[in-house]
Amino acid sequence: MKLATIRRPDERTRAVRIDGDTVLDLGVSDLGALLAEPGWRERAAGGDPLAVRPEQLSFAPVVPRPGKIVCVGLNYRQHITEMGREIPQFPTLFAKYPEALIGADDPLVLPAESDAVDWEAELAVVIGARVRHADEAAATEAIAGFSVLNDVTTRDWQYRSPQWLQGKTFEATTPFGPFLVTPDELEGGVRPRLELLGQVDGETVQKADTADLVFDPVALVAYVSRILTLQPGDVIATGTPGGVGHARTPARYLADGDVLTTEISGLGRSRVEVRGRA
Repeated sequence: MKLATIRRPDERTRAVRIDGDTVLDLGVSDLGALLAEPGWRERAAGGDPLAVRPEQLSFAPVVPRPGKIVCVGLNYRQHITEMGREIPQFPTLFAKYPEALIGADDPLVLPAESDAVDWEAELAVVIGARVRHADEAAATEAIAGFSVLNDVTTRDWQYRSPQWLQGKTFEATTPFGPFLVTPDELEGGVRPRLELLGQVDGETVQKADTADLVFDPVALVAYVSRILTLQPGDVIATGTPGGVGHARTPARYLADGDVLTTEISGLGRSRVEVRGRA
C-alpha cells in the first residue's frame, strides 16, 4: 500500500491511501493516528474515494508528529569513508524532534543562525507496532513501511560540540515524505533494495543503493528497541550515503534559490525550494 498524510484546503490533515489515480480517505486525521490503531492495515485497505487526483495533493509530513525520531549516523560505507571514520561496531544514534519536519514539497527556509546548511538524503523506517527487546521476527513485524527523508543539517551547529543534536533538529528543516510504502510493495521487503538520489538544482550530489548500509532496517529496529520501547508512528532515519556538501573541497552548502530533491526508488520524491534565511 501507498499511504500519505495530506493537507486539505482548510489546512487540516487527513490520512489517505493512493491506489493508482485514486485517492481514498481513510477516516483519520493522519498516518500517526492510523498506525496507532491495532487493526490499521485493515482500515488502510479500505477508504472512501476523494474527488482529487494524486498530483493535486498537498502533502504534510508522512507522520506529522512522531513520538520519537531516532536518527542513525555513519551508516553507509561510502559516507563513512568520505568523512574519514572507521566502520562502526554499533549504530551511532541521535535524535530529531517533530518540529523539524516539513512536507515533501514545502519550502525549506534557511535558518538565520547558520551559514552551513547541508543535505543528507535518507531512507526512513516507520514503526507500525509497539516493540521492545525485539528479536529479528518482532523487528520485522514492527516495520509499517518506508519513506523519504532528508536530514538537513546545520554543520556549524553540529560541530559546536561532540554531540550532534543541535545541528540536526532546527525547526522546519527536514522534508519527510511524500508517501509511506509498505514492505510488500518493495523488492527485499523489510530489507529493501532501493536506490537513493539526492540532487541540488538538478545536479546529482548523492547516489547510492541501500545495499551499502552497515545496519539494515531490521537490525536498527531490534537495536533501538533494546534501549527503549518503539511505538506506532515512531521513525528511524537510517543514515545518509556519500556526497554531502560538507565533505567537498571546498565545502558546498544550500543557498537561497536552490531546489533540493530527494528521491528513493519505489518511495517517491521530495522536492523543496530553498528560501532565504528566516
